[in-house]
Amino acid sequence: MPGADRPQRPAGGPRKAKTPVTIGDYLIERLYALGVRHVFGIPGDYVLGFYDSLSKSKLQVVNTCDEQGAGFAADAYARVRGLGAVCITYCVGGLKVANTTAEAFAEKSPVVVISGAPGVREREKNPLLHHKVREFDTQKRVFDQLTIASTVLSDPQTAFQEIDRVLHAALRYKRPVYIELPRDMVGVPGIPHYTPHEFHETSDAVALREALAEAADMINRARKPVILADVEVHRFGLQRELLKLVEKTNIPVAATIMGKSVVGESYPFYLGVYEGAMGREEVRKYVEQSDCVIMLGAFMTDINLGIFTARLDPARSISATSEKISICYHNFEGIRFKDFLRGLLKEKLKKRAMVKISRPQPLPPIQKTSGDKKITIKRLFQRLNAFLADDTIVVADVGDALFGAADLFIHQHTEFLGTAYYASMGFAVPAAVGAQLASPGRRPLVLVGDGAFQMTGVELTTAVRYRLNPIVIVLNNAGYGTERHMQDGPYNNVVPWNYHLLPQLLGNGVGFAVETEGQLEEALQRAKAETQTFSLLDVRLDPLDRSPALDRLAKNLAKRLKGSK
Repeated sequence: MPGADRPQRPAGGPRKAKTPVTIGDYLIERLYALGVRHVFGIPGDYVLGFYDSLSKSKLQVVNTCDEQGAGFAADAYARVRGLGAVCITYCVGGLKVANTTAEAFAEKSPVVVISGAPGVREREKNPLLHHKVREFDTQKRVFDQLTIASTVLSDPQTAFQEIDRVLHAALRYKRPVYIELPRDMVGVPGIPHYTPHEFHETSDAVALREALAEAADMINRARKPVILADVEVHRFGLQRELLKLVEKTNIPVAATIMGKSVVGESYPFYLGVYEGAMGREEVRKYVEQSDCVIMLGAFMTDINLGIFTARLDPARSISATSEKISICYHNFEGIRFKDFLRGLLKEKLKKRAMVKISRPQPLPPIQKTSGDKKITIKRLFQRLNAFLADDTIVVADVGDALFGAADLFIHQHTEFLGTAYYASMGFAVPAAVGAQLASPGRRPLVLVGDGAFQMTGVELTTAVRYRLNPIVIVLNNAGYGTERHMQDGPYNNVVPWNYHLLPQLLGNGVGFAVETEGQLEEALQRAKAETQTFSLLDVRLDPLDRSPALDRLAKNLAKRLKGSK
């Protein structure tokens, strides 16, 4: 289970070594000790010295086609493995990963951004060195806004301590951190140190006791409680605790679109995905009619809430995240999320009779498609519902690739990755690279629109280089399909590509043009059998076709707008 065995903090105690350890080598050692095995990025002259150290270490450098691809790959790697790393050069590389770092911050993904930089001695008299923007600290100030902790390793006296400080912050808060490494500091020996006491954090005992007592009382008094599990349960590796809570109480559990796969969808207590008007009506009613919604690690974002069509009353809610605990209108500070969830398991919560819930089958799976019938998004996702296997990891890009994927039936061991809050296009293809390297036993099924594919689809080159085998499904509707339903215009069109011919350009992979249900069936079967390289399905859809999930949202929004007049 992802995150179940993640290291949670840097090791303590003084470091004793026969030979001095350099700043660069110490950083590599700490990353490896915390579970990182791959570092994504592109070299540049300010970071070449560190790349040389990486190449001689136990970490594998994964060269991507572009820095943004490296950032997305590291983000997905962190979501699956618990910590990821991207390494780039100063400004021209670093500012390219500003977007992916912002995504990691917004969606709580612990990525370590390592940037080379001009040497400390080179900065004297403020020369105009290449890649410099304004001042030498311009990039650092940008990343101060995008990370939970940042540092410049310019002082050998404090470098080791700074490395441990920011790595601890990444693990503690599940957010990205920034480490700037001047090129003349890579080979400089650092000073061993003791791990500071504050690394051993605990919850405020009084606040935790009061919060647990109030939460337990509210849960026991409730007639129809429900659990809404979200992304932080993934990030903190608390799936086992979640299942224990459900089985201890027999309380049904729903997930959000960001938290999809936090519970296997064949689980007997699972309601389905709750996403306001975008989701299934029976799930929406069950959650919104509950007199005690126990929200665990939930992000109250617009997409998670069905573009704010969700109706969740704070007066009937318990909300527990890594940042605060709220019970009705009472807020509790200084409580760790995992301590609260584990504490609930020790409370005297009554076990209820199992309630009858409808199984989450919004799109009945089709075991096989055939014939010359034109393929539609609905039929595509119905077929994929039966195509998924236990070793599949679904990676969805923004748009109808994500909305349609909400209706996929995720198996117990299948995982789901999607950027359902920050919603940056171009995530899926490079994310598949990071996800498969993080978990080699999983095969990615990538769902990506043609517009997003044109941004980062070239990272299939990286998949070829590292012998990965994702199955990539391009929803080819000749443009930005979701935006067409908001406001259409020529700006929503993209130049058409023959996506299925990309393997010929790369000299590897297999491609399929899919226009009918019969062609889809043949392509899926051949892609399943082709395990040595990637497969790309160019699924050609009507420009105005849309998934059942997007259709539900549009119709429910129309009803609500009509009712408000």
